[in-house]
Amino acid sequence: MDFVTPSLLFGAAAAAVPVILHLVMRQQPQHLEFPALRFVQVRENANRRRLKLRHLLLLLLRVAALCLVAAALARPSIKASGLIGDQEAPVAAALVFDTSPRMDYKSDNQTRLEVAQEMGNWLLKQLPEQSLVAVIDSTPGEPVFQVDLGAAQQRVSRLETTAVPQHLWDVIEHAAELLKKGEPERKEIPERKELYIFSDLVKSEWDPQASVRLRQRLAEMIGLGVYVIDIGAKEPQNFALGELRLSAESMTRNRPWSIATELLSTGAAGERPIEVYLKGDGGEDEKRGHEIVVVPAGASQSVEFALGPLDTGTHQGYVRLVGADGLPADDRRWFTVDVKPPWKVLVAASPPLFDRTRYLTEALAPPAFRQSGRAEFDCKSISLRDLPQEPLEEYAVVCLLDPKPLDDDAWNLLSRYAESGGGVGIFLGAAASPEAFKAEPARRLLGGELGAYPRNHPEGDMYLGIANEQHPMMAKFRGLQGSVPWDALPVFKYWPLRELASGTSVLATYRNREPALVERPVGKGHVVVMTTPISFVNSAADERWNDLVTGLDNWPYLVLVNQICSYLAGSTDGQLNYVAGETAVLRLASDARYPTYLLTTPRGDTLRQSADPNQRSIVVTATQWVGNYLVTAGGEQGGLDRGFSVNLPLSASDLVRGDEDGLKQVFGNTEFHVAHNRDEIDRKISTGRVGRELFPLLMVLVALVLGAEHLLANRFYRGDTKG
Repeated sequence: MDFVTPSLLFGAAAAAVPVILHLVMRQQPQHLEFPALRFVQVRENANRRRLKLRHLLLLLLRVAALCLVAAALARPSIKASGLIGDQEAPVAAALVFDTSPRMDYKSDNQTRLEVAQEMGNWLLKQLPEQSLVAVIDSTPGEPVFQVDLGAAQQRVSRLETTAVPQHLWDVIEHAAELLKKGEPERKEIPERKELYIFSDLVKSEWDPQASVRLRQRLAEMIGLGVYVIDIGAKEPQNFALGELRLSAESMTRNRPWSIATELLSTGAAGERPIEVYLKGDGGEDEKRGHEIVVVPAGASQSVEFALGPLDTGTHQGYVRLVGADGLPADDRRWFTVDVKPPWKVLVAASPPLFDRTRYLTEALAPPAFRQSGRAEFDCKSISLRDLPQEPLEEYAVVCLLDPKPLDDDAWNLLSRYAESGGGVGIFLGAAASPEAFKAEPARRLLGGELGAYPRNHPEGDMYLGIANEQHPMMAKFRGLQGSVPWDALPVFKYWPLRELASGTSVLATYRNREPALVERPVGKGHVVVMTTPISFVNSAADERWNDLVTGLDNWPYLVLVNQICSYLAGSTDGQLNYVAGETAVLRLASDARYPTYLLTTPRGDTLRQSADPNQRSIVVTATQWVGNYLVTAGGEQGGLDRGFSVNLPLSASDLVRGDEDGLKQVFGNTEFHVAHNRDEIDRKISTGRVGRELFPLLMVLVALVLGAEHLLANRFYRGDTKG
C-alpha cells in the first residue's frame, strides 16, 4: 500500500483527544454514609459498570473516526501486483503509433494521426523527468529510445502515414522487446515500464488469432503498464473504391478492354460519381468514362467501364471517386495496361496445310477481324519439314498440329526456342507414335511418355473437363464449371500420357481423369501438350478423333484455343499492377539491351535501376508509394517506355471498429487500460503507477462510524436521563 500524502497520517494523533477528554471529564464518585441502605449501594455499583462500558464503546468509535479521516486524507492506494508505485519516479515508456493509411481518416477537422500526435505530445509532458522514451510507428525498422523528451516530441510531430505498414502486432512486440532488454549501449533503464498504444481500434487490426505470440511476450513482463489510447472516430463514415479488375493487363492493339471495381460504403448510404482517366500523349489526363453509382450503407455496388481499343504501347491511368470524404487515400485507384502488336503464331502441320490448319488459325484470327485490324494473332502456316528453316525467334508461339516424327535437330531447335522464352503448343493426333517421342529432346518438351496405343471411345462418352481452374490459362473458364457444354464436344480417341515429368501441371482431363491438357515450364518459356487433335480435318481418309470443332456448340473450343495461345504468347506473364510493398518485376523484350534504366516514382523522384541480364527483367523493390511508376531508357526516340502501378490493399479502407471485449481476448491475462481522452489517460496512469486509491472507501467508513457513534450516544444518554 502507498500514500499520496503520507504526512497527513500524523493527523491520527488527534485520536488522543477523546481519550484525554474521557480521562479528564470522568466523574468522581461521592462517598455518602448510609449504612442502612445496602440496596442503594448495590444499585450504584451496577450503574457504574454499565456507564463505564458505554463510555468505552463511544470512545473507541470516536478514536476510529478520527483515525479513518486521517488515513483518508493521506490518500492510500493499493496495486494488484503488490508493487508500490511512485508517481514521480522515472519510467521507461514506449509510445506505439499506428501509422497505417487509415490514420488519414478525418473527423472533426482532424485526421486520426493528428489526434494521436496531439495526445502523444501532451502525454510526453506528463511523464516524470529523466524518463526514457521510445516513439515507434508502423514503418519497418528497429525501435530505439530517443535522446531525451524533447527529441521524442519532435519524433511524434514528424510522424506520417505509410502505405507499407508493419502489422500492429509486430510493432507492439518490438516495443515490448525494447522495454524488456533495452539497447546494447544502455546498461540500465528505469525499473518501471509503460507501453502506450495509439490506435483507432479497427476490428480487423485487433485480431485475437494473430496475437498469440504477443500475449506470450507481454505475459513475461511482470508489472508492465499497458495503456491503449483510443483515437478512432466513434461512427466513421466513408466511401471507397475496391480493387480494380482489368480484362487484361497485356493485350493486342485495337482490342476493346474493360475495367471494373466496386464502390464500398462504411456507415453511410449515398450516390457518388466515379470516373476513369487515361494519360494522354501530351501528359494530360483524359476522361474516358463516367458513371453515377448508388450504394446502401455498409454495402458495395459494382461498376464496369467498357473502353475502346488502345494504340501500341504502355498506357497508365486511374479511377477516381468524385467528391471529398473522410479518407481521401482510398478514393483513387491506379492502373497500367500494356498494348502490343498482334502476336505472331507459327502453325506447322503436314500437308494439306489449309485443311489441317484453317480451323485453328481462323479461331485465333477470324477473317473479319484480320480485315478490320482487330485480330489478336497474326498466324502463318508452314509444313513441318520447313520448320528448321524458319526464324522462330520472330514468333511468340509455335504450334505443332499432329506432328510426325521429327529428327533431334528439330526437337533441339524447339527446345532452345522455349528456353529463350517462346511458347510451344503440341497437339497430338494419328501421326504420333511412342517411338517418335522417346528421344531426350522430345521427351523434355512432351513432359511425359506416350502409351503404346491411343485410347478408343467410339461411343462418344468421353469429353474434356477443367482440372485446374486457378491456372492462368483457364481464367476464362473460372466460375463457369457446370455451365460449359463439354459433353456436346465428345472425344473419341486420345493418347494416354504417363509418368509426367516434375513440374508438369495437368490443366484438363477426360471424364476418366486421364490427362487431356498439360503444361510444363521449359527455361523461360512454356510448353502445352494436348493428347487429342485441336483442329478438324475434312478428309475421308482421316480418322475421327473428336468433335471439338464440329460439335453442337463449339464456343468452348474457341475460348480454349485462344486461351492456350494467349498464355503461350506471354499475355499472363509480366504483372503490371501491384499492391504497395510488393516487389515489381518488369519483363523486357529480348532485344531490349540497355545498361541502366530510370525509374520515376509517383512522388517525382528518379532512381537509377539495372536489369538482370539473365532474366531480362527489371526488379523494383521501392514500391512504398501509391500511384503510377515509369521506366525509361534509350532516349525519347526509339527507347524504352514502360511502367507499372501500385495501389493500397483493400484492408486500408476497413474502418469498422471493435470493442473492449475484443481487446480482452487480444491481451489475455495481461492487465491493460483503455483511455479515450486526457482525463481518462491521467486517471489510468495514476491508477497504474500508484494503484487504486482507497479514499472513497475510507470516507464511507468514516460516515458509518460517525453515524454509529451518534446513534449510540443519543441512546445511552437518553437512557441515563430516564434512569
